[in-house]
Amino acid sequence: MNVAPFELLTKPLLSRSTVNRQEPLLGDEEQRAKLWPEGRLLVIDRPGTVPVRGFGRELAYRRAGDTADAPPDNAVLVGEEDGIGYWAMRIDRAYLPETPVRRVWDTPELTEDEQWLDLRFLGALLSARDAGVFTTASAVLNWQRSRFCARCGSPVRLVRSGWASRCTQCDHEEYPRTDPAVICLVHDDVGVNGEHVLLARQPSWPERRYSVLAGFVEAGESLEDCVVREIAEEVGVDVRNVRYLGNQPWPFPRSLMIGFTAVADRSAPLRLADGEIAEAHWVHRDRVRAALAGDESADGLGLPGGVSIAHAMVEAWAATEAGQ
Repeated sequence: MNVAPFELLTKPLLSRSTVNRQEPLLGDEEQRAKLWPEGRLLVIDRPGTVPVRGFGRELAYRRAGDTADAPPDNAVLVGEEDGIGYWAMRIDRAYLPETPVRRVWDTPELTEDEQWLDLRFLGALLSARDAGVFTTASAVLNWQRSRFCARCGSPVRLVRSGWASRCTQCDHEEYPRTDPAVICLVHDDVGVNGEHVLLARQPSWPERRYSVLAGFVEAGESLEDCVVREIAEEVGVDVRNVRYLGNQPWPFPRSLMIGFTAVADRSAPLRLADGEIAEAHWVHRDRVRAALAGDESADGLGLPGGVSIAHAMVEAWAATEAGQ
């Protein structure tokens, strides 16, 4: 049976942004002022949760003009769609010391049908627009936590709709930083797409929870070279036929996950990186399919969460056949 090399089935869930955030918009102070009063404001607490309604299927935006007459310095213009500005702003929250699990919010007040949830939970439920707004807002607000100049150490002020900082002393500008990381689904060399996938577990993860392998790109390194190095370092396996699949922002706190697939010899011994990989196993496609379907025949195999590109990669691979 001749089959094509597998590809992602759909666009990764956190790569679906639809709002316009082009550079001219972010630097246009007049347009910024116009988009504020009736704009939709997403408030995000420091741990990264937001108010949602509809059992997490809809972000509970506030009317920006009800918060302030003009955009505060720390408000981020995430983008514009159909003449509506989408904004985000970090808020602080207080905890009751006697009940540390319960959260008490300074502002805003929640309605009866609202609750606070995070992006890992919501990403698979939200529309493309809301997923993009939440992902972008999280990334930029995480970057804003750095409030001092990287050149001279002086305090900075936010400019360009929250997308840049300028030093109050030396005028040095900084922009949101993204750290590229590769993530690779390694399968065996049976046919085109293999019959087994290499899954690993980090020491901090629960028992029987596995994912594909990933790591950060080092200075002076190409993405493909990073794939080869990371797989060799983490499980001691040499890979070949490195092929790009897709990418997804992962604002925890500021990564871009760049997905690849590669081929390895299943008979090669696995040598696990001490302190980084607790377990690694070759898993047959049938067991992966059972795990994705929630079938008992998966024997407790846990796979990456649905919002991650890792899940999309595993799902796409499982949907194919080895082929010839």
